[in-house]
Amino acid sequence: MNISAYLRRVARGKNGAESLSRQEAADVLAALLQPGADSLQLGAFLIAERMKGESSEELAGFVDAARRHIDGFGDVHAPARAVDIACYAGKRRAAPAYLVAALRAQQAGIPVLLHGMSHIVGRLSAWQALQAAGVRRAGSLHEAGELLTGEGIAYLDLQDVCAPLHALTGLRPRLGVRTFSHTVARLLNPLCCEGQLNGVFHTPYVSLMTRANVLLGQPRSLIFMGAEGDPELYADRQKLLSAQQGDDVRALVYAGTQCEPYPRQSETGTEKLLADFTRMLAGDAHEREVAVIRQMQRAIMFASGGSLSQAWQEIDLKTDQEDDQEGTGGNE
Repeated sequence: MNISAYLRRVARGKNGAESLSRQEAADVLAALLQPGADSLQLGAFLIAERMKGESSEELAGFVDAARRHIDGFGDVHAPARAVDIACYAGKRRAAPAYLVAALRAQQAGIPVLLHGMSHIVGRLSAWQALQAAGVRRAGSLHEAGELLTGEGIAYLDLQDVCAPLHALTGLRPRLGVRTFSHTVARLLNPLCCEGQLNGVFHTPYVSLMTRANVLLGQPRSLIFMGAEGDPELYADRQKLLSAQQGDDVRALVYAGTQCEPYPRQSETGTEKLLADFTRMLAGDAHEREVAVIRQMQRAIMFASGGSLSQAWQEIDLKTDQEDDQEGTGGNE
């Protein structure tokens, strides 16, 4: 495959760059994920896409390509009402209240699949918290499917699910920036769960990922500005949620509570965050944490096939286009 022909199109600069079609994006990434791929072309393509900005068509194509490397994809499906939650950012300011909501959903009979990366430098990963809560890590899609059916919850690591995509995420130190690999990982939905929750860093990726899910045929998803980029709604504010059911997309907001705002500074370390997570699991949650868990329970209920919360109001998407001030880029 002549990768250079596609590189010429996506790397022409701010005014000349072109986006690829879904099929072209899938073919290019599939070729670049092969063991013998040219590392120079791979790096050039990743940076070119970073500078240009991915289109929804390209994101869908990248997901198509990554899924080709998932052993058993399409053969193993999650139980009915299962919710896919992608956890790729990690926490450093506050403990993951969304994981408390996920565990409560499991207890209420909603199957929950969580996937991410076991180690995230300087942050508490979802796996570190889930491991402390007794959640089991599956080594394959088949094992994850069995765990969801038997225990109602499971964790999959990207390294075990799609090793080539995991390798792309590890290029950040050499490239200097994250790439679309993190966004693609969030959209993988490896067990084809009917519902999906996804948190992003800044506003444009809400609509980009929502449109990608429409193209991918995702039955139902909720994509939103996430606390630190993880799939966790804010209690004190929420700029935008995008609820997708088939081809129907709705932009939503909800009123913030009067509780303390989300922390601006990092905690003293992952040990403190893990202790706070354990405290919440034991039922000792602070006002902000209680509000977050409540909102996340509403989100999981919708993703599992329930109705949208009456606390959420539909808005015209054109009225809320301000970028999130916390994010430094769509994939940061």
